[in-house]
Amino acid sequence: MKATSEKRYALLLAARDSDYVKKVYGGYFNVFIAAFGEDGERWDLYRVVDGEFPNVDELEKYDGFVISGSPFDAYGNDYWILKLCLLLQTLDAMDKKILGVCFGHQVLCRALGGKVRKAYTGWDIGLRKVKIVKDLFPCGYLNEMDDIPPALSIIECHQDEVWEVPTGAEVIAFSEKTGVEMFAVGDHILGIQGHPEYTKDILFNLIDRLLNNDCIEKGFAEDAKFALDMAEPDRKCWERICRNFLKGR
Repeated sequence: MKATSEKRYALLLAARDSDYVKKVYGGYFNVFIAAFGEDGERWDLYRVVDGEFPNVDELEKYDGFVISGSPFDAYGNDYWILKLCLLLQTLDAMDKKILGVCFGHQVLCRALGGKVRKAYTGWDIGLRKVKIVKDLFPCGYLNEMDDIPPALSIIECHQDEVWEVPTGAEVIAFSEKTGVEMFAVGDHILGIQGHPEYTKDILFNLIDRLLNNDCIEKGFAEDAKFALDMAEPDRKCWERICRNFLKGR
């Protein structure tokens, strides 16, 4: 998306594009822009997984940042993950809007002092009904969204989870599987464990890759695919929540 307005955002990409996503969507960058971007904005891509980061003197130019999912552990000590944590701490101190998705949700929690580890109950792959605590949402980005139901389905694919949120954070959504599906700090930090940007075909392909790499068992993969075929994620609602947060509505 080419920029013509003052609104400028950055995707901090923590995963390498799969062959499928490159072929069908042109890369994860396009997937995120389709979900969260709007006409007249500028979106920049930083492949943090490959050590590509924005310069410190450029941070003030951005209205918000999105951290993607990743196959890496958010509690790992890879150099790029530690550098990402430092960047997120800097952005938090600047009160910049930061939206974390899956790994992004977890590494944002870690950077701000929370705790992330393997999920007590193992993998969560497929559609998950998430219960939203509207009364705990920071004021602003749920305005004019009274039609958003108290529970929304979202695509999930993770085996790590937030164990403890940072000091000052609010848990604003949970599920039967995961205690911290969403957390917020003030009106500038939002973490979402699920994938509001994912389409079902992306998850189907990801399940196949996890199975081929012996990360999950065949029966588990088949059950996840069957359940995914039977229902739809509430993508439009999730996109509205994320857009309203990023745009400060």
